[in-house]
Amino acid sequence: MVAPSHPVRLTVTLCLAEVLGMAGFATFAALLPGFLDLWTLTKTDGGWLNGVFFGGYVTAVPVLVTLTDRVAPKRIYLISMVLTVLAGLGFAFWADGFWSALMLRFVAGIGLAGTYMPGMKILGDRLTGRAQSRGVAFYASHFSIGWSLSFLIAGFLAGWLDWRWAFGLCALGPLLATGLVAWGVPADDPAGLAAPQSRLLDFRPVLACKPAMGYVLAYTVHNFELFAARSWIVVFLVFAQGVNPGGGPGWSATLIATVFTLIGMPASVLGNEAAVRAGRIKIIAAVMLASAAIAAVLGFAAVLPFPPLVVLCLLYGATVTGDSASITAGVVAVAPPGHRGATMAVHACLGFIGSSFGPLVFGMVLDASGGGLSPTSWGLAFLAMGAVAALGPLALAILGRQKVS
Repeated sequence: MVAPSHPVRLTVTLCLAEVLGMAGFATFAALLPGFLDLWTLTKTDGGWLNGVFFGGYVTAVPVLVTLTDRVAPKRIYLISMVLTVLAGLGFAFWADGFWSALMLRFVAGIGLAGTYMPGMKILGDRLTGRAQSRGVAFYASHFSIGWSLSFLIAGFLAGWLDWRWAFGLCALGPLLATGLVAWGVPADDPAGLAAPQSRLLDFRPVLACKPAMGYVLAYTVHNFELFAARSWIVVFLVFAQGVNPGGGPGWSATLIATVFTLIGMPASVLGNEAAVRAGRIKIIAAVMLASAAIAAVLGFAAVLPFPPLVVLCLLYGATVTGDSASITAGVVAVAPPGHRGATMAVHACLGFIGSSFGPLVFGMVLDASGGGLSPTSWGLAFLAMGAVAALGPLALAILGRQKVS
């Protein structure tokens, strides 16, 4: 096993690098209303451009994360963060329509595949016990901080300059993250790790571990709902302002989306703490069902006065993220010995298949129900997300109870 690291120092370093690396993560989602008009996109086109990012992630993550059982995760992390920088700069200088944006979003997804889970693997290898659970939970929850700040930065930069400057300047974040991890995280010693006995892409030990697969399937439907909601929240708020009495004057959709996403951080950490004390599966199931219930009414609530609608959105932002860290900490804890990287690869791959399809299905439901021009159309789209999320507790009930943490 690699030499232990100071838990707080290592966790803070990787969480800060995660937030910096995600500076351009939500730029496209934040500016989607403008791209729909600028490039004459349908809602389904917008769904593809949101979802293809996670398609790039899913394509690369089985190889990149499984490799962390064999080579230094830090090396994979740094190379992938550089790729993230290049994808951001490429969008700023080259994107001019659907197809160029599709390719660059795919490449950016590959960059995330080599940074998010490998960063978590560094924590999982170097921490143990409650320090491991809390370190992984804080790292997972900082995903919400990175996304929310990306919303905020994108809205500010695009308003101050334009969308190309927003993408270009946001590429500085992953550049800073590269330097932070290069000099702030100790070198890995892959020779000291428990080497797996299976081949590189042999996931049979993971697929045979029912408790791990329970968490993986719950994570898949969680991501389906979460990434659909975060990808479309700005467009929904802009629509609600248009149909609302008074239109919510003075309210910024990107600022509300920032808070919507940022609230996920404390919700995720508190959810994990509750899971440690009251039972992981019970808490995850309760949070997922609460999120599904709010999703079932949120889109139809677009006709409400704007302030109570914003409150309902923020409550949804808490519930849709409240189970995230506890699900991920659970799968790390029950991973088969010597296969933690492979387990996290399966977790990330299947989970982000959900991330890929959630935004796309959301856009397809909007187009099929009138193009998102009515509260009913938005209501059906959010309802579909909640129905999928409600399958998570079922997966945990069937598979996850044999070995819980």
